[in-house]
Amino acid sequence: MDLFEYQGKEVLASFGVPVPSGALATTTAEAVAASEELGYPVVVKAQVRVGGRGKAGGIRVAGDVAEVAAAADAILGMDIRGHVVERLWVERASAVAAEHYVSLTLDRSARMHLGLLSSRGGVDIEAVAAEEPAAVARLHIDPLDGLSSEQCRGWVADAGLGDGIADAAVELLGRLWTAYTEGDAELVEVNPLVVTADGELVALDAKVTLDESATYRHVEWEGYVATQAGDDREQAARARGLQYVGLDGTVGIIANGAGLAMSTLDVVAQVGGSPANFLDIGGGAKAEVMAAALEVVNADPKVAAIFVNIFGGITRGEEVANGIVTALEHVDLASPIVVRLDGTNAVEGRAILARHESDRLVSRATMVEAAATVVSLAAQKTATP
Repeated sequence: MDLFEYQGKEVLASFGVPVPSGALATTTAEAVAASEELGYPVVVKAQVRVGGRGKAGGIRVAGDVAEVAAAADAILGMDIRGHVVERLWVERASAVAAEHYVSLTLDRSARMHLGLLSSRGGVDIEAVAAEEPAAVARLHIDPLDGLSSEQCRGWVADAGLGDGIADAAVELLGRLWTAYTEGDAELVEVNPLVVTADGELVALDAKVTLDESATYRHVEWEGYVATQAGDDREQAARARGLQYVGLDGTVGIIANGAGLAMSTLDVVAQVGGSPANFLDIGGGAKAEVMAAALEVVNADPKVAAIFVNIFGGITRGEEVANGIVTALEHVDLASPIVVRLDGTNAVEGRAILARHESDRLVSRATMVEAAATVVSLAAQKTATP
């Protein structure tokens, strides 16, 4: 669950990480009111879950009411890399003496947490790492041992942050670690982490990704969850408990298992099609789950054909086939559906599907054959005036 900057700062602040005071605004009038209360100068910042806001003109410093109004008018409604700005964060401008970078995330290949720290903040850290690898201090952290003050002190020294802020940096890194672990985050990134003219360390920006699987133990996340779904398709899927990611193609994808769903997307692309979504219905394919999945995919006006790719493991093939047939009785499909069924009792399942085949339902024995069929049907439908 990717948070907006203001939400990320709220999370960090709850763990004692210093952040600038600010206020959320959704209109120019609210932005002006916030700036009047905060005091000038202020920074007006677009709230989108994507980088590059500054380069796109989505972050502007304002010294008075007129400048705030002009900034808010310009930024609200702006398209930043496909994200339309609907929220602004207005915060008191900070007197910046130096900019650093810090992040904590999971290195799955090493089965450890990974911390990155650099004195070169405020810029693209990937570019810094590529051009000057020594400028980024890496620290792998054993999940069982955690992050100690001694490790933090060595990490700060390796990053070359300077002796003058070493103690403050060690303390702040400890708080970030607590926010990352106790806050059930998958990523905590601060860029820039600034040293102010007064010598204080402040998180001037915050990129935080929370582990959605931990939502059940964080009642305080309710507001974050409510702002997540910007795609109507994803909202509909979320309401039905489905794992769905919307794409821009014409072939709807339904599969049981994330790995199979990803493979299905790849095969569709390989035979010349364009997937409209990723949808994982989980380990089984009962009628109610299949009906919910078909409703979500069928509601996408771009979908011209639907590919249902099921591998029966514990769930037997005839149960899957009966589930699909039953689901079709409850969903008025706007597009043809192609089913590939394999695994346990697949022969029996295919026999059931064969008895119900029509222009609306087609069954194929292999994934490649099914993919080719569904791509062909999608092309025929999109070519029809």
